[in-house]
Amino acid sequence: MTVASPVFPALTHDHDGCVRAALDAAEQRCGRRGARLTTLRRRVLELVWNSHEPVGAYALLDALKAEGQASAPPTVYRALEFLLEQGLVHRLERLNAFVGCARPEEAHAAQFLICTTCGRVAELDDPAIDAALQVGAERLGFTVTHQTVEVEGCCPDCQRALLS
Repeated sequence: MTVASPVFPALTHDHDGCVRAALDAAEQRCGRRGARLTTLRRRVLELVWNSHEPVGAYALLDALKAEGQASAPPTVYRALEFLLEQGLVHRLERLNAFVGCARPEEAHAAQFLICTTCGRVAELDDPAIDAALQVGAERLGFTVTHQTVEVEGCCPDCQRALLS
């Protein structure tokens, strides 16, 4: 069995269980908030969670069409907007793509580690990074309203593969 760092899931992890847990958490969160997780929204979320790689809106649209669902770009974008509002997905700005939120029940300013070798993304929630950004912004008289920190590099699994 491959052991990955705490933020990158092992390549051999139970991905079906991972997706089920994310969908269950989404159902619970939406239920508590009185938000409607429609069949389409749930399916879009499931497609986002299909891998730990970022996925673009048009790739989601293609996947829905391949399943025989007649969807248009605005439909997918509305579903993604709902998922963002509910804290169920994150948008990676540079890649213009989406990843599932690992902890939707917690308010957090996540940072993202993007492996440029395999494409997987890990969500890192380091309060020290968030605090440093807040302090630096305040020192300059700037008020942060939204932040996305994206760091590119090589994940532990790809580093091991390169050394083999």
